[in-house]
Amino acid sequence: MSDTHTPTPSTRPALEVDVVMRREPVDGPMARWQPWRWVLADVLLHATPDETALLDADTEHEPQAVEPVNAAGADPRASHWLFPRHRVELFRDDAEGYYLNLSSPNPCFWVFWRADDERLLDGEPMAVPQIVTLSYHDAGRWLDAQERVDQVPAPEEVVDWLRAFVDATYVPEPKKRKRPESFKPLTDRFGNPVRISTDKRRGPPPGA
Repeated sequence: MSDTHTPTPSTRPALEVDVVMRREPVDGPMARWQPWRWVLADVLLHATPDETALLDADTEHEPQAVEPVNAAGADPRASHWLFPRHRVELFRDDAEGYYLNLSSPNPCFWVFWRADDERLLDGEPMAVPQIVTLSYHDAGRWLDAQERVDQVPAPEEVVDWLRAFVDATYVPEPKKRKRPESFKPLTDRFGNPVRISTDKRRGPPPGA
């Protein structure tokens, strides 16, 4: 009997992307302590949703050195590294996070990455992407945790795909009805509750 296991494809909407990180020199006084820095260069569509459904979800692939798209304006000292096949899945319970992304002027991919001490370049850790998301909430949680998060604009076809998902799944929370002013409790100038009595006064009027 074979011990191999064929992964079951996820039923969630998904696509696959390749992440390009750029290693560039640091100029000026800071170069004494940090000669190089890593930044997110691009996120490229690797497979459409239909194509992704047919692919193995395994994302363990070695980075590849690549030429920059705009080589004419690139710093010749910089290098670009492509990390292939990162799966971007959409979750129904995070529809609001995708809606907030679409509501921004430039909907984008966010990439959470870390320096990996096991992958070295010239003796220094490489920047390795961990997760790619289209969720505003995901990015916010990572930033709150002091993680490294960069963003790049998402292509139009990805934005259209995300919008179709949001239109089908996002239900805005109903706004709470504002309590009428007349129902607010009355207080005196010290903030203490004021009681108003509607009982008729009995006995002679004051001063009688």
